[in-house]
Amino acid sequence: MIFILASCGSSTNKLQEDNVALVKNYVAAVESLNYAAMGDYLADNYMGLGPSYGDTIYKKEAVENWKANVAKVYEKIEHTLATYAPVTIADGPSKGDWVVCLSELKITFKSGKSVMIWANSDYKVENGKIVKTITLYNEADALRQMGFEIIAPQ
Repeated sequence: MIFILASCGSSTNKLQEDNVALVKNYVAAVESLNYAAMGDYLADNYMGLGPSYGDTIYKKEAVENWKANVAKVYEKIEHTLATYAPVTIADGPSKGDWVVCLSELKITFKSGKSVMIWANSDYKVENGKIVKTITLYNEADALRQMGFEIIAPQ
């Protein structure tokens, strides 16, 4: 009985380690602008949510969006101080295996300006592919760092 329990725990730990490795590889592909690898890590039914409510993107658009943004907007994207943690949600609408990534993110723009933000990206993994991400960060803080002012309407 102990052997069976130990092997179950071992297989769960291996799955969690594999999921964390998958997400780290995806993040590395984003940082190195390796679009082919980005697409390889995303499931065909991938859906990305955030940072704002209602922001939704799917696999084909996600990779194309990165290409367009790098061509016109971003010079470099770096995850610094990143921490990855596997989480299993047992029931409910978010049921499944997830990897949480909490990071300080440095974004350098083509203009030469850069911003530092705290980002929380949660990756749902199924069958060795990322099927969903939920990414949250403070867009207003990023805009403020770039010199924008937010003024309430009169």
